[in-house]
Formats: sequence, C-alpha cells, structure tokens
Amino acid sequence: MDDRKYRQHGYMDTDRDRAPRDQPKPKGPRPPIDVTGPRLPRLVQAVTATRCWNCASTLPTDIDLTGTCPKCQSPLHCCKQCAHFEPSTRFQCLKPIPERVAYKDRPNECQLFKLRITVARDTAAPGPASVLSNGPKMVEPRTPTDARAAFDSLFKK
Repeated sequence: MDDRKYRQHGYMDTDRDRAPRDQPKPKGPRPPIDVTGPRLPRLVQAVTATRCWNCASTLPTDIDLTGTCPKCQSPLHCCKQCAHFEPSTRFQCLKPIPERVAYKDRPNECQLFKLRITVARDTAAPGPASVLSNGPKMVEPRTPTDARAAFDSLFKK
C-alpha cells in the first residue's frame, strides 16, 4: 500500500488487470427500459421545393427554366439558381468550367446547369405539439408594440 501515489479507489488496483468475465450476450431485442418507453422526438415534415434566388418565392414545378421568376422577374437560368453554384470555390462553381462567368445573376447558356432544390420545414401542417396542447394559442407579434405587450404580460405585477 505504500507504493501507491494516490489513495483513491481505482488507482493502480490489481483487479483491473484481470481478464473480463466471458458472459454470453443475450440474443434478441433488448427489453424496454421503461414501461412508457423513450420520448420520441417531434419530427418536422420536410418539403422539397425550388425557390427563386432573388426573392425566395416558391417556383412551380412546371416552370420554364429559360424564363424569369413570376414574382420578381429575375432570370432562372443563371449561376445563382444553379445547384453547382458555390462562392467559395474556383470560378464559384463546383463543376470544372473552362472560364469564369462574370455576372452570376444574368442568364447564361451553361451546359452544366442544374436547378437548385431546397429542403425546408413544412410550416403549413400543424405540428404534433400544437395538436396536443390544451392551452391558449400563442399569436405571433406583428408590430413592436405587440411584442412589448406580450413581454409585459409575462411579468405582470
């Protein structure tokens, strides 16, 4: 005992040098830890859509790519609308292009163009938390005075 530097249990114990017991692992599925089971995460539905690079409005699926955005009239066949557009790479494109396209927001005739598709949360469908809650519905503030009134209602005197 005098050769130990520290007196805590576990430091230089001789039991840890023994081989672990060879016990067969139980086969089959693990039994549940709790009767109620683990809490499941609230999953959010994902929606894939194509959005305009300029105004972020959702574009219809049957839109002509050589045309313009129906809302802001920005060209759709341009580098900023392409899936390969990456500002941090050489010539701002993930594909090997021979020369740089100077204006990324103007229409071009690139043969490697692929429409960018985004994945976002589905805000139209009610989430499981709003269905289960029995309390009053929270209204999002629309003006600074509404936000202030909502904050003050939390700390009423």
